[in-house]
Amino acid sequence: MKGTKGRRRFIDYPRQGREGLRRWLPSWRQWLSAVALGVGSLVGLLAIVYAKVDIPSENALAGQEATVYYWADGSQMVSVGAVNRQNITLDKVPDSVENSVISAENATFYSDPGVSLRGIGRALVTMVSGGDTQGGSTITQQFVKNTYLSQDQTVTRKVKEFVIALKVNNQKSKREILRGYLNTSWFGRGSYGIQAAAHAYYGIDAQKLNPSQGAMLAALLKGSEQYDPGLSKANHARAVARWKWILDRQVDTGKMSAQERAKYRTFPEPRALSKPTSQAGQTGYLVDVANKFIKADTGLTDKDLARGGYRIHTTFDKKRTRRLEKAVTDVRRDTIDPKQRAADKFVEFGAASVRPKDGAIVALYGGADATKHFSNNADTTAVPVGSAFKPFVLAAALQQQVDEPAAAWDGLSSEAPETDPSRAAAGKTRFGDLRGALLKGKSPPFVQAGKEIGLERIRDLAVASGLRKESLARLEQTFPLGTSAPSAVRMASAYTTFANGGLHTDPYAVSALTHDGRPVPGLRRPESHQVLDAGVAQQVSGALEGRGRQALEAQGGKAAQQPVAAGLTEPGDRMKSAWFIGSPPAGVPDLGTGPGTGGGFRPGRLPGDGNGNGNGNGNGNGNGNGNGNGNEPTTAVTMFRNKPGAPELLPMQDVGGAKTGLGTTIPPKIWSAYQQAP
Repeated sequence: MKGTKGRRRFIDYPRQGREGLRRWLPSWRQWLSAVALGVGSLVGLLAIVYAKVDIPSENALAGQEATVYYWADGSQMVSVGAVNRQNITLDKVPDSVENSVISAENATFYSDPGVSLRGIGRALVTMVSGGDTQGGSTITQQFVKNTYLSQDQTVTRKVKEFVIALKVNNQKSKREILRGYLNTSWFGRGSYGIQAAAHAYYGIDAQKLNPSQGAMLAALLKGSEQYDPGLSKANHARAVARWKWILDRQVDTGKMSAQERAKYRTFPEPRALSKPTSQAGQTGYLVDVANKFIKADTGLTDKDLARGGYRIHTTFDKKRTRRLEKAVTDVRRDTIDPKQRAADKFVEFGAASVRPKDGAIVALYGGADATKHFSNNADTTAVPVGSAFKPFVLAAALQQQVDEPAAAWDGLSSEAPETDPSRAAAGKTRFGDLRGALLKGKSPPFVQAGKEIGLERIRDLAVASGLRKESLARLEQTFPLGTSAPSAVRMASAYTTFANGGLHTDPYAVSALTHDGRPVPGLRRPESHQVLDAGVAQQVSGALEGRGRQALEAQGGKAAQQPVAAGLTEPGDRMKSAWFIGSPPAGVPDLGTGPGTGGGFRPGRLPGDGNGNGNGNGNGNGNGNGNGNGNEPTTAVTMFRNKPGAPELLPMQDVGGAKTGLGTTIPPKIWSAYQQAP
């Protein structure tokens, strides 16, 4: 009689008759059973999901609303039209275009079941791990996503896409699927579908596209923001490389002969970028800047925004924007005459106003007309800023005295003589040197200051004040003289630091964003942070007020009565640009009153505080009123010459006439006209 020891268990685990580690290792039968059970369960689950998930209604985009942009006062700025799409049948699409799309996106389109298990697995893994969720889909899956589902990148949506794609592949012909895909895909430039794309890029109907143009449009399906050749040089290089690959791929898949491929060696350049007429004047530039902030904060793309349904509330002040545009237009008309002076050809202006108290961009001037001049001059980073950069050097020098008093330059004060032979011999720079040099337009003291305090310190202060590191020049000897090329938006923002008691708030252009009535997550309101000691900011602002007074008095009239703390370029810069950045003064030095001698310097106060007090030395004491106003914006105006298509700026000699000093007197005139405009 056999005992219980010899009885066979239904599940032999841990395994009988094995010792050590082998007792705990499953047998091949157990492994096979587990895999079979898992596969069976998965198949069963898919069968249940397949039975329960129905194909939704088509034309999900048909009822999509336009996107509306609003001024800061809540009134509507512009409505960017609903989805730009024109459905066409496949007989209107050349075979070469179809072959380009299939070769680029899904070479096995006509033979596969409509889904890619490998692509689905890869997409799920990357979604779970937080990686890039794009790619890995067949044309059928992309058609399903475009036509029936949202663009959400979630596991649930991906599973639905997989199941619906199987059903669509079983119920529709491949030709129907391809037609739907070509009519719903995003090609950039506001165009959905091959017909709209053909017009956006080549100004022709889709049926007139040649194989080379078709391959270029097929390249855009990988992402127009990366492959639209008109957006940037990097995009152009990527587009050319992918265009070549798509043509070569058609040869590899037998869709094009080598002889036919040899005909297409020149990249089919698309037409220049254009904007709808509703974005004429400054509107297109405002929309451009608002979209940049939205994309940076929320991760939305141009494709997302083009689908519509968004309500975008901007910080732009309607009246200020129109006043700024009028100021530039009037001064340009009075000073620039390309018919009389060759030097006045290709002159461009850019300007931006930023509110010191919160960083809101309240106005900008991007060019004459966004539908004709597509580059946004208020946001360009190709124009050297010259001597307008020097206040950051002065601020860095003064801040070093606060941070490192033991190593500070002894005896520094605003009353110090410009030079001190004993210290000059040691190569030392004094505050008096830099302040006097700023007022007199001298450069050597700033080069010397860069050596003493370190170029890295100056750069870091400029970045903390709001300039982008990527717009700054290399740290060479001339760096303190303004070889960097920040945008007008960023220069205005950085100068608010001096007007705001050393506090800086990054610029922003969108105050609220909703989609279909619900807030869009991710949009942020920048927070203020202390960049400079308040007293340092006060001293820099005081020096800038003296510089601003000089610049405006040179114009005479009302301009001389306007208080402004300003930085600007000098004729001695010999650069191919002219700048003027004007801020509301943060306050001025106050002389002590009463018996005795001495004077007081009012501590820096925040704009809008209303007043501040300063205590004099000795028996005297001084009181002063702060005249900063947190609602008065800091405004940067830039001027340069750039021939369309040319990479280099043109010289400024004789722009506006020989008396303008390389055009440096023109930006202050624009600033004054802007302040005086009704």
